[in-house]
Amino acid sequence: MLHQYEASLDAWVENEKKALELIGIIGTLWYENEVELNIFHRHLFDCRVTEVLQFLKESENYTQADIDIEMLLIMAKIIREMNIWATKIDLGRIADEAHLRNITKNELSEFIKEQLYSISGDQKERYKPKDVVLFGFGRIGRIMCRLLVGNAGTGTQLRLRAIACRNNSSATDLEKRASLLRKDSVHGRFRGSIEVDATAQCLIVNGNRIHMIEGDNPESIDYAKYGISNAILIDNTGVWRDRPNLTRHTQAEGIEKVILTAPGKGDVPNIVYGINHQVFDSAAEKVFSAASCTTNAVVPTLKIIEEFYGIEKGHLETVHAYTNDQNLLDNYHKKERRGRAAPLNLVITETGAGKAASKAIPSLEGKLTSNAVRVPTPNVSMAIMNLNLQRETSLTDLAQIFQETTSTGAYYDLVEYASSPELVSSDLVGNPHPGIIDGKATLVSADNKSIVLYVWYDNEFGYSMQVLRLAKYLAGVEKPSYH
Repeated sequence: MLHQYEASLDAWVENEKKALELIGIIGTLWYENEVELNIFHRHLFDCRVTEVLQFLKESENYTQADIDIEMLLIMAKIIREMNIWATKIDLGRIADEAHLRNITKNELSEFIKEQLYSISGDQKERYKPKDVVLFGFGRIGRIMCRLLVGNAGTGTQLRLRAIACRNNSSATDLEKRASLLRKDSVHGRFRGSIEVDATAQCLIVNGNRIHMIEGDNPESIDYAKYGISNAILIDNTGVWRDRPNLTRHTQAEGIEKVILTAPGKGDVPNIVYGINHQVFDSAAEKVFSAASCTTNAVVPTLKIIEEFYGIEKGHLETVHAYTNDQNLLDNYHKKERRGRAAPLNLVITETGAGKAASKAIPSLEGKLTSNAVRVPTPNVSMAIMNLNLQRETSLTDLAQIFQETTSTGAYYDLVEYASSPELVSSDLVGNPHPGIIDGKATLVSADNKSIVLYVWYDNEFGYSMQVLRLAKYLAGVEKPSYH
């Protein structure tokens, strides 16, 4: 028994050594080539050794290929030797494809070069970096700050240059904002360095010098004096949601486009990235909405079902974490029911997700109703989708379709298919997908034409990732991907 113990531990230590070597190559590719390496949806940059090995273990859920740490290391070394710049590559997908084609390790180098040929080469002049301004520094604002800094790399894509707040920016205020950015009760500590330069009114986050600007009137802020030009401004306050008010941002010096992190009103384009982001003229249009967290969660899954089965009608019920809009304790609130203490009550409220879904998928016009219940949890929500289909299905067919559509292609970043029977909401804090289908909870009626889907979503982090993807698209700095 002692021999078995020592053999198991020795094997684990050897794997840790290989993972450590892999992490070094991942860092080199990230900083010198702007190359992002993933393994089945899991971003590998800035991961610990044990996290890499855990992601490798989880890859068994996505493929029948025998992928070990040595295989990942070999693939990473091959990619390092290639002249590739500014790309996203899923090592799991390469290994899976190699398995399907019976590629041996000796043939792997030529196979990888063949697979990555279309995105290889020196592409450093393909795009120019884009300045970004955050207007507001609440829940979404701080997560966006973390994401923008974490994705900054060497500064060749999006550059967070300033954060504008509607109240004062005194030295005390800066320290408080820095503290809220460092430590988050839901998302944990910020993995990095945050300094306060009170004299210059700046936060220095992992070397990114971010100006903290005070301004109640969007049009009166002169961003250009901070060296900011043609920037994308992300308004996460939700104070202004119509075109006339959002356009006030573009009247300020240095701002080119605006993204609202809430449903837009009137003729403001509501975008679910990956579904309808290419419908609008991104060059001519100046104001966009990233829709709501719920809309981003449900629309990709609805699109899959509509494509494969057709939807006759349906109802969406959102079980949503409470938000800052609700009261901590019972108090006056202008909206019905929301005045009651959020941590103590289930609160029925409205959601526009049904109507918003039909705007992103016009074929669903008039077919969906929706409602919401706020629940006493601080983050991670769920959409329960009760759908009547135009043709029959089964649990097996649904599982196969979801596994195939979410593991590669257009839905890769938009939907994750989870098969764990033990999944609960806190497991999904920090999940980068706007929607996660709970495969074990899926129901199919006796006539095989009605289904119930449970779609989880981190209504803060998953939604912010969608805002980030939309910002990269509008800035023209998206990386070509192999997944």
